Amino acid sequence: MIAVIRYNAGNIQSVMNALSRLGADAALTDDPEVIRSADKVIFPGVGEASSAMRYLSDHGLSTLIPTLTSPFLGICLGMQLMCAYSEEGDTACLGIFPERIAQFPAGRGYKVPHMGWNTIEELSGPLYSHSAENDYMYFVHSYYVPLSPFSSAVTEYDGIRFSSSLSRGNFHGVQFHPEKSGKCGERILKAFLEMV
Repeated sequence: MIAVIRYNAGNIQSVMNALSRLGADAALTDDPEVIRSADKVIFPGVGEASSAMRYLSDHGLSTLIPTLTSPFLGICLGMQLMCAYSEEGDTACLGIFPERIAQFPAGRGYKVPHMGWNTIEELSGPLYSHSAENDYMYFVHSYYVPLSPFSSAVTEYDGIRFSSSLSRGNFHGVQFHPEKSGKCGERILKAFLEMV
């Protein structure tokens, strides 16, 4: 069973729908015991970092999530919350990745948020076993993760190259929305479902 973490974030139904299309058995839950016993865990999200972290803390999930050993996928805000700190709301996050989330600077000629289709490059790791360099994914975000040793995909926007994906052991994160990225996104979700 796949546990999809329910917390103070939006856009969860589109993730559930994408998993259903792939034939996955998924449950939306904030129950620590269900999450701990799941075969895989997905941490989706559209929302604001500080309020999301408060929900996780209030429900015992901020201490649970970093201890999980099953394959784990954070999406968009979910990936950002896996880092150590976010400029959004001056927020301490989960610390799975020792990275600091920065805000895209305004006034550089490009719109903030970064919204729409963009490519992913320099792919590495099992999440991309069915993907190709320069596949197009759908992004919506105003904050980004700088490049780091944990970057498993890279995207460029307004001259800034950032981590569009992170990987560390069983933990994986994507800044884009695979559930809204057509066949390319479906291939990433399929690769995650195949992980053991």
